[in-house]
This record gives sequence, structure tokens and C-alpha cells, in this order.
Amino acid sequence: MKEFNAPLIDWAALSPIVIVLGAGVLGVLVEAFVPARARRAVQVLLALGALAGAVVAVALLWGTVGDNAILVVGDSFDLTPFGLAIQGIIAGLAFLAVLVMADRSGGQDAFAPTAAAVPGSRYEEEARRAGLQQTEIYPLTLFSAGGMLLFTATDDLVVLFIALEVLSLPLYVLCATARRRRLLSQEAAFKYFLLGAFASALTIFGIALLYGFAGSVHLPAITDALAGRGDTPLQGLHALSITGIVLLTGGLLFKLGAAPFHTWTPDVYTGAPTPVTGFMAACTKAAAVGALVRVLFYLGKGFDVATRHEVQVLLWSVAIATMAIGTVVGAVQTDIKRLLAYSSIAHAGFILVALVGFDDAGARAVLFYLLAYGLATVGSFAVVTLVRERLTTGEAGEKDSVILGEATHLAQWAGIGRKAPWLTAAFVVFMLSMAGIPLTAGFVAKFGAFSAAVGAGAWPLALIGVIASAISVFFYVRLIVLMVLTPAPDTVVEEAAGRRSTSTAGAPAPAGGGTATATVTAPHQVARAVVTVLTGWGPAAVVVAVCAIGVVLLGVLPSPVLDLAAGAVKFVP
Repeated sequence: MKEFNAPLIDWAALSPIVIVLGAGVLGVLVEAFVPARARRAVQVLLALGALAGAVVAVALLWGTVGDNAILVVGDSFDLTPFGLAIQGIIAGLAFLAVLVMADRSGGQDAFAPTAAAVPGSRYEEEARRAGLQQTEIYPLTLFSAGGMLLFTATDDLVVLFIALEVLSLPLYVLCATARRRRLLSQEAAFKYFLLGAFASALTIFGIALLYGFAGSVHLPAITDALAGRGDTPLQGLHALSITGIVLLTGGLLFKLGAAPFHTWTPDVYTGAPTPVTGFMAACTKAAAVGALVRVLFYLGKGFDVATRHEVQVLLWSVAIATMAIGTVVGAVQTDIKRLLAYSSIAHAGFILVALVGFDDAGARAVLFYLLAYGLATVGSFAVVTLVRERLTTGEAGEKDSVILGEATHLAQWAGIGRKAPWLTAAFVVFMLSMAGIPLTAGFVAKFGAFSAAVGAGAWPLALIGVIASAISVFFYVRLIVLMVLTPAPDTVVEEAAGRRSTSTAGAPAPAGGGTATATVTAPHQVARAVVTVLTGWGPAAVVVAVCAIGVVLLGVLPSPVLDLAAGAVKFVP
């Protein structure tokens, strides 16, 4: 029997992952041993401290890596500047997302008191009245973020698959925890789980084929086999290697939300709790892009001319389809979360445009794009959490008010600019950045992505990207006009003398079972379901301000971040 030799582990190199996953384990213990009255505060502080610690760890490790990769845990973990940059982006955006999760500006957070309860059941109502809180979301978020950090930094395809499952499984649960629209939330979680299982099957099957081709699951060894170096039994089977690469890439494209693996995105983004949606949209995309760049760029060194052409045709096709679906279908959406979902799909296409050349310019553009897009996305969903429906009732001159869920129908956003000018201004900045308007981070990001494609000789693809970006301006500007120039809608439901009448002058009922009108049974009582904006400097408002400032600074002074990105792309062997 061959003797097992334990690999040497540099725990300092693994510190960002160890901090986050270790805090997730502590969060589970907190659920078991900390009293209920203090549990939420402890979980929030633990999650924020762990993610901030991961950012600090990335910064400390930055100076320890040079042009060459540092292999950790044998050759399963690859410490590179590019991997550290992706990890820093993920940890920073996750920190902001957890702040949005912790917001309770309306008196309640966005999560159900008992996510496993049957929606509308007596048990769920009793849990709500008892004031139970779903604090398990914070360790779940940490586990998912830890999986993302590992997902972008491994050269071992088996470890990559394990990291994929670690980041995915908590997200499946988080999607089902929405406080309101419970059925829609559970439907979103089921769809995400089911389609994610298919994507995982594609990934592991692709890994198996590549192992059969190269006799190894390590990317450098597979690269050598593709280049004809070494001696493996199935090395000459070109079709086997291409099939494995396509299946593996398909699993990564699913997490990216690229066509034709995009179908889960609109439903999941709509049904999941809005803070979780922001976390998924920003952090999961960054992790998927990091893993995709690592896989393609490593294997690209071993491609011959025919294989490189076939993979580039695949990327061209996916990028064009993704941009087309995201922009065209997004232009007809009437729900703000679905609109942002299709915007996310379109941006996945723009990111793929930068990668077709397999070069450093594309990797540099992708790093800046992920940061710019992530800030705008987390900020946008933070704004969505603050735009709520408010039910007011009154009798004999007395009035009461109840804050409901988010107002997600676009018509309900009319006139928001008059109710919350500063919040509207921040949201306008986010929309302009996503549209790629100059003096915002989105313009610099798209310019870098399209320039990288042109430099790689893919100018037709860059031209298609410019056209798609121009089309996407329509629905961003439409939303801005709706918020700033359109009067606010008003919905009134009256019942008097036993006769019920309904009059609406504005928004239809929101998608997903939201309430736009209310019914009151007492005589001479009026109920008004209106849109309100939660003001004050809660955690979500702070996130909005930070993200808006970041988007503007990256658009006006992008050079420092671009220089860091240029230094981070020194990772390709």
C-alpha cells in the first residue's frame, strides 16, 4: 500500500477562506448557544467582522505574490494576484450585501420568521406573532461566500466542484426565506435547486471526460495533455477533450447567468429576498467569472489552432445570445427585479466579450467590470428594499399605517423622485452606470471590455456589444423618466354602507402576488395602499451611499483601480 504523505499547508495563504468559513461554523454554534434576544446582533457582527477580515487578509497577501503562482495544499490551491483580486471583490461586495440583509428600516427584516413553515399556515402566523427571527441566514451567507472564495482559487477540478456545491447549497435555502410572497420565494428556490442540479451534473460529467482524456483533474496537467506533452491513453481523442471543456464551461456559464443557461435568473431574482438577490447578482457572478477565466486561460495555453477556434466560436455564440436576450427581453419588463435580472444577463454577455481573446487585456477588463457592476448592483437592490408599499387605514379621522413588502411593479415607482430625492439620485447613478454613460464606472468597464475584444481581433463582437448596450439604455432611461417626471399613482379602496367599490389611478397589482389595493370591511373606513420610501440612515441607506460614491469615483478616477487590475493579471502560466 502506498504511504500517504500529508501536504504542507500554508494557513496564511488560505486566511481569507479560513476566516469566512470559520466564522460560518461559529455562526452555527451561535444559533445553538447564544440567547435569542442577542442572537441577531451577534450574527450580524460576526458576519461583518469575518468579511472585513477577509478583505484585510487579501490586502496583506497582495504583496506576498509576484508574477508566479504559489501552490498551496499540494497543487490544489493556487495563490495568484488575479485570484486575490477576485476574492477581494467578492468579500467586499458580500460585506455590503450583509449590511442590506441586516437593515430593519421598516421594523422588520426581509426574512420569514420560519422559512420551513407552510405559507399561510397557522404555525407561520404564530411564529410571526411571537416575533421569531431567521438569523440562520448569516452563517448560510458566510458559507456561500467561503465557497465563492475557494471557487476562484483552485486548479483542481474536483475541489472546484466541491466549492461550486458549497457556494450553491446555501443559496438554494436563502432563496426560500422571503418574509412576504412566500409561495413565490419557495418556487424560486425550487427552480434554482432543480436547474442547479442539472448544471452540477454537466460540470461533473465534463470533469470526468477531461480526467479520462488527461489522466488528471489538475488544470496544468490537462493543459499539457491538450498541448501534446506527456503520455496518456486517450490523449489523441480530440472530441473527448472538446466535449469535456464544453460541459465544464456550461456549468460555469450557468452560475454566470449566460444564455442558454439564463432561464433561472429572472424567476429566482424575483422570488428571492431582495437582499439575497443583490448578494447573488454581484458575488456569484464575480465567483463564476473568476473560475471561468482561470479554467479557460489555463486550458487556452494548450489549445491548438482548431481547438482555440472551436472554443472561441462557443464563446462568441454564447456572448451574442446572452446580450440579445438580456437587452431585448429586458426592455419589456414591468417588474423592477425582473428588469434587473435581465440587466444582469446582458452584463454577463458584455463580460464574455472581453474574454474571447484569452489575453491579459481581457482579464484586466473583467476585474474592473466585476467591481463596477457589483457596486451598482448591490446599490440598486438596496434601493429596492427601501421602496415599499404602505397600507394606511383610518376611521373618524384616526389613521394607522402598516409597512408592507417592496413595491416592485414599475408603475409604482412613478414619482419616487419627489418622495426621496437623494435616494432617487443614487439610483439614477446606478442606472446610468449600467447603461455605460460617461463619468460612471459602467462606461469605463464597457470601454475596457470592448477594447479588449477589438485588440483580440473580435471587432464584430465588440460592435454587437456596443449595439446591445445602446438598446439597453432604453429601459434604464425609461425607469429614470418614470421616477423623476411621472406623477405618483394613488390607490383607494372604499367600502360604505355594505357596498364595496374600488378605484385605482395608477399601478396595477405587482407581480408575484403583491398587494396594490386593500379591502376594508368596516363602514366609512378608507384603506389606501400607497408607495413609500423608507428614509433615515439605516444599513441599507449607508450601502446605497457607499455604492453611489464608488460608482462615481470609479468613473471619474479609474486609474488607480485599473493599475491594480493590470498588476493582478500576472497569473497565466
